[in-house]
Amino acid sequence: MTKLSESEIRDAIQELPGWVDQDGKLTKTFTHSSFPEAIVFVNAVAHIAELANHHPDIDVRYSNITLSLMTHDEGGITPRDVALARQVEAIRRKAGVPV
Repeated sequence: MTKLSESEIRDAIQELPGWVDQDGKLTKTFTHSSFPEAIVFVNAVAHIAELANHHPDIDVRYSNITLSLMTHDEGGITPRDVALARQVEAIRRKAGVPV
């Protein structure tokens, strides 16, 4: 799998509210109403990431969870990262959580 071009990354971000290209990674911070709710979210992300065999960097700061996605083997953002970001957004919508 090859890295996306800058224009392809910009196009992908247009479809992913709140996601940014930060230091060559797709990144977004999700805010929750409590620490337990944030951990439920982390567990849901861990589950879909494990199924995809593609694991994000996850930073837990009480109720704020920052996900950073990049394909380490390619040294940047690839379609796999965009696909996982879309799955994360889908589980948020399914849970009725604002994006």
